[in-house]
Amino acid sequence: MDKKKTLEDIFNDDEFGILDSKPKNADIKTEDERLIESFQEINAFFEKNNRLPQATNVTEFKLLSRLNSIKKDGKKVAILTSFDTFNFLSEKEEVKTVSDIFEDDDLGIFDSDEALSIFELKHVPSSTERAASDFVAQRTAMKEKEFLPYEPMFKKVHKELKEGKRKLFVYENADKNLKAGSFYILNGIMLYLEEANMQTDNVTLPSGDRLRKDGRTRIIFENGTISNMLYRSLDKALLHSQNDGKIVSKTEYETERELFQSANLVKEEDVETGWIYILQSKSTNKDIASMSDLYKIGYSTVPVPERIKNAAKEPTYLMADVKIIDAFKTYNLNAQKFEHLVHRFFAEVCLNIDIHNNGKRISPREWFVVPLNVILEVIDLILSGEITNYSYNKETKTLNKN
Repeated sequence: MDKKKTLEDIFNDDEFGILDSKPKNADIKTEDERLIESFQEINAFFEKNNRLPQATNVTEFKLLSRLNSIKKDGKKVAILTSFDTFNFLSEKEEVKTVSDIFEDDDLGIFDSDEALSIFELKHVPSSTERAASDFVAQRTAMKEKEFLPYEPMFKKVHKELKEGKRKLFVYENADKNLKAGSFYILNGIMLYLEEANMQTDNVTLPSGDRLRKDGRTRIIFENGTISNMLYRSLDKALLHSQNDGKIVSKTEYETERELFQSANLVKEEDVETGWIYILQSKSTNKDIASMSDLYKIGYSTVPVPERIKNAAKEPTYLMADVKIIDAFKTYNLNAQKFEHLVHRFFAEVCLNIDIHNNGKRISPREWFVVPLNVILEVIDLILSGEITNYSYNKETKTLNKN
């Protein structure tokens, strides 16, 4: 037996290649690769949830903290620019005055006695009060059925923009331009401000006392999400939008109608007789909820909110709550004549349904399957007395002049 004396002898005599090991390639990511990978997690979260992460749980808080840290580092921002699919890193927030700082205090940093004593502020709500009012609004995905009535609205507005019937204007001046029932563009996405439940509070700031108008909104986005953000938060978002917030103008017909309604046409001798209203059902009955363009057209001698407060218990409202689509005050109007004209004009598209209540069968006759724009036009024609010159074509869903 040969005896190996050195390591060199051992390696030279390895005829089976047992010792021929090769160094493994170290799978070590560079610092830039790790940064990109961590940022892609934020992109993936937004793509899945249609919103930025919130400080609501540990997972989302980590992503939110990561994003905030990246945005503060110019070198990281430069590296990630080409991966910034949703423009997270191009957002900038500018604070110009002390008043702005107090107005943007969503986290309640200035709610302590020590902080407030600097300016001896008064009437600032406590953090407990703000927590109770759900201060931070979140955008959430709507159910497909819930979004169904809104989808054709957005398609119609886009079509009217393409045809030149509507235009886009740079957003400014909330008092004049931020109103319920209007469409806006925020960061390239169209939204519909459906409701703005406003209230006015007297607020004392370092710059002096002033009245602040604010309240929760109900906003529908064309991507199928919904938000109840504060009115002032929406105003600021539109003002500071990275793509410039835009107002979607109304059509000429809508503008003319508003001018007609707001004109000073009421004389001293005229008698207020009530309200014409258009309602939409909030019924969860699948046969009713699945109907598009289903509206109740009616007349009330009392304010509409008061008239519908017990809607869920009344067969005439399909035993469900309703949403006010439009309502306006009338003068010298014969209620019976108005209702008779509406019933006769839309007779072919009147909803044929029976409601059973306490053993009785009731057939509501004020619900019609007809587009909203046609209803509004018909109401104007009734009020002007020109309705006798028109008829409704249920196949084309348009008005025909006789």
